[in-house]
Amino acid sequence: MNLIIPMAGKGTRMRPSTLTIPKPLFPIADKSIVEWLIYEIFQSSNIPIKEIAFIIHPDFGQQVETELIHLAKKYNAEGKIYYQPQPLGTAHAILCARESLCDNVLIAFADTLFKASFNIDTGKDGIIWTKTVDNPQQYGIVVTDTNKKILYFEEKPEKPISNEAIIGIYFFKDGKNLKQELQYLIDNNLKEKGEYQLTNAMENMRNKGLSLYSQTVEKWLDCGNKNTTLYSHQILLESNPIHSSPHANIINSKIIHPCYIANHVTIENSEIGPYVSIGENSIIQNSKVKNCILMKNVKLNHIQLHKSIIGSHSELHGKSQSPLMNLHISDYSQIQIE
Repeated sequence: MNLIIPMAGKGTRMRPSTLTIPKPLFPIADKSIVEWLIYEIFQSSNIPIKEIAFIIHPDFGQQVETELIHLAKKYNAEGKIYYQPQPLGTAHAILCARESLCDNVLIAFADTLFKASFNIDTGKDGIIWTKTVDNPQQYGIVVTDTNKKILYFEEKPEKPISNEAIIGIYFFKDGKNLKQELQYLIDNNLKEKGEYQLTNAMENMRNKGLSLYSQTVEKWLDCGNKNTTLYSHQILLESNPIHSSPHANIINSKIIHPCYIANHVTIENSEIGPYVSIGENSIIQNSKVKNCILMKNVKLNHIQLHKSIIGSHSELHGKSQSPLMNLHISDYSQIQIE
């Protein structure tokens, strides 16, 4: 089976972090967002994955491409890179990987983190994973019968008759059928709300007699902005066996788990946790940190930090544990509290 991961978006709601790193490569504990997605799929799928195709924006650059190819190899799969230069919708993004749309295909959008058992029934033409939500107006939704067979799709309905939202993970038994319907949308310029929508292609497949089914997930985690990313970080730390590095240097400090502490981190006279991830080569002194993501090479001294994301190579210095909350700062930032 081929796994296709569209990830060309700009991630504007996660700025300023995404000004220096594509959102799917943003680190949460010991993995990037896109690796968490791949990890969960490999952990739960009952079908071997031979290829991972990443659809990225050309501006991401060679370093990102190399990192993604290495990520695929880490999971014993062949990595391929495709480009989506313009944000023309979900259907257009997937069609950018047309060469990988063959045989069994699993499509997973890169900002979709989830908990589920992937028992894929290859006898079905397609499976769409869903989750019940309180605000279906913001999502593509499905309407199903009692056997979970999908009766029709609707994209961000103003008056929804279902609250079963599509989370962004799809299985298709024959990728060629999907490719044909995606191409039909492009060739005939069939847009909805200004974009080529995957839901329209799937509706066409259903109208031609293909049977598509809904399958629910246990948890659906969002990494769209700072607050939702911190919440997802908390859930991932709670539900996964994440081990801190034995090479961290912890001196006269208290660690309240769950936490993740990377290689060559120094923590001195501080209290860390719960729900904290600290990137490699960071130095935390005389500070209290709770519910935060600190990227690599961060320095804190005399800071009390809560509910914050701190970019790499940033420094925060205060006096007598100066309290800071709800910060979101990018790489190479400096804060000095006098």
